[in-house]
Amino acid sequence: MAANVNVPISWETATGDDLTMLNELQPNIVRAHVRDSLSILFLQFANQADARAFLVSLVPLMKSALTHLIEVKRFKTLGIRGTPYVGVGLSKKGYDALGVGAIPLDSSFRRGMKDPATRQDLADPPVSLWEAPYRHDIHAVVLIGDRNDAAMATRREEVVALLPDSVTVIGEESGFSLRNDNDDGIEHFGYVDGRSQPLFLVEDIDDERDGSDGTNVWDPAFALDRVLVPDPAAPNPGVHFGSYLIFRKLEQNVRRFKQGEQDLADALGLIGDDRERAGAMLVGRFEDGAPLTLQKDGAPLTLQRDEGSHHPVMNNFTYDRDLQGAKCPFQAHIRKINPRGSGGFKIPADERLHLMARRGQTYGKRLDDPNDDSIPPAARPTGGVGILFMAFNANINIQDNFALSQFDFTQRAWANNSNFPRVPVGVSPPGLDPVIGQGARPDQTYVNDWAGSSGTQVTAIAQAVHMRGGEYFFVPCMAFLRNL
Repeated sequence: MAANVNVPISWETATGDDLTMLNELQPNIVRAHVRDSLSILFLQFANQADARAFLVSLVPLMKSALTHLIEVKRFKTLGIRGTPYVGVGLSKKGYDALGVGAIPLDSSFRRGMKDPATRQDLADPPVSLWEAPYRHDIHAVVLIGDRNDAAMATRREEVVALLPDSVTVIGEESGFSLRNDNDDGIEHFGYVDGRSQPLFLVEDIDDERDGSDGTNVWDPAFALDRVLVPDPAAPNPGVHFGSYLIFRKLEQNVRRFKQGEQDLADALGLIGDDRERAGAMLVGRFEDGAPLTLQKDGAPLTLQRDEGSHHPVMNNFTYDRDLQGAKCPFQAHIRKINPRGSGGFKIPADERLHLMARRGQTYGKRLDDPNDDSIPPAARPTGGVGILFMAFNANINIQDNFALSQFDFTQRAWANNSNFPRVPVGVSPPGLDPVIGQGARPDQTYVNDWAGSSGTQVTAIAQAVHMRGGEYFFVPCMAFLRNL
């Protein structure tokens, strides 16, 4: 017998092997855990026995995915807050240091993010330009998060108190939630972030569909096998699952991006409130999350919201009515990394297999207000702020499985590919993703008016997001940690 990961799962009615799977799975994978305050510890092991004992000692501070889901429901119904999140991931070199022979198979994971072939595939910068902690071998990552900073800090101290002398903290990142006036999570460029997530739980899928207008043109439902893989070193891989965690520190040059917005608005002759459309054409959404492709005139949509919720539900859309890129440019960030069936190289059902569960968090303090659009670009930060990009994958490497690769595929074949998506005859190639694309940036064409009747070729916005380091990890099941 084995857990069924070929479909989404209902956690509230799960039984048997499915229930066992959820009870041994780490949280934050099949549903994001609240982590408004986040500490990420990067560890290096010097003694195998000490490292194993340390990981075993962490288990009582952790909780399962099932416990997390129960806590979420209890908070919604009774207002009782849950416990802090503690997550653990191991790199390939971490498995080696622990002496574990059954290592996850993905070849990107096994090579590591510093490997020259990996960096070439992703167009990443030389390791010499990475921040110091990431130039070293990272064996493990421990994530501690909660909505409340004091609770997170207390749990962090409990984790640190367990560290033996032979386990070294070679780096630490601190994340926190950045929000707009609607209490929606935003990134440092000022745009609502974290929308359009694959959903793996029937309860979450039903909630999103209930918030739509009843016509479901975009299906948010994904099978569990798009985020989970059997844990090869666990007692029973049939019911014990883990996931590959991508971590990348992405620094944002806010000044450069905001200047790029203004330069694009000037090049297109946009005036007044319509100048906001320049930024929306780079991202694919307005700052409040309204998708550019759904606009019917020059006024941004008023987002529909669930009763009692601050979160936009504007995710039920495709580009089927914008096949010429008349409203949302082909190169817009959200169209590049989730073409919603319009990429032109695969049928929609196959194209969506590359999407991944993103769990990133912003980092860095700033003196300016990201929600104040009257602040000139010159007063914006040029560094020290950005995104701690994290995403859970079932498949990473593009050579291992071209049809199912997630992170490596979306970065290499979509974001960094000037010829993706496929455009109609006579239309200029899209160019790189203006937000996360890495590599040479050819000129790009943007439409001048809402009807898309004219376009202007402009110099592509300069790269404003730079990778400062990262690693591939595998987040094992709790049964593996418990039995080390």
